[in-house]
Amino acid sequence: MPVSQCDRLYQALRDCHRRLPAGPQREAACRHLNRSLAECLVAVSCPDESEAVKALCSTGGTALKRSQCQQAQLSLAVCLSSHQSQS
Repeated sequence: MPVSQCDRLYQALRDCHRRLPAGPQREAACRHLNRSLAECLVAVSCPDESEAVKALCSTGGTALKRSQCQQAQLSLAVCLSSHQSQS
């Protein structure tokens, strides 16, 4: 996912926040943009780990699949943590 797509989502979220006063109405109206931006940034920062979580955690399943999902989530958390410490 190109970073420019995240830039457009970021701008859309900023516009949403600018249009509405703070409070529950803004939170409800901007929620989908906030989530989409977060998912985009995660996918750009840790593409392999993000895809693994999507693939392995999208549905229930066997104990093995649940274990693989947990491992994928841990790998994603480690990847995201490594980006945080670079700041």
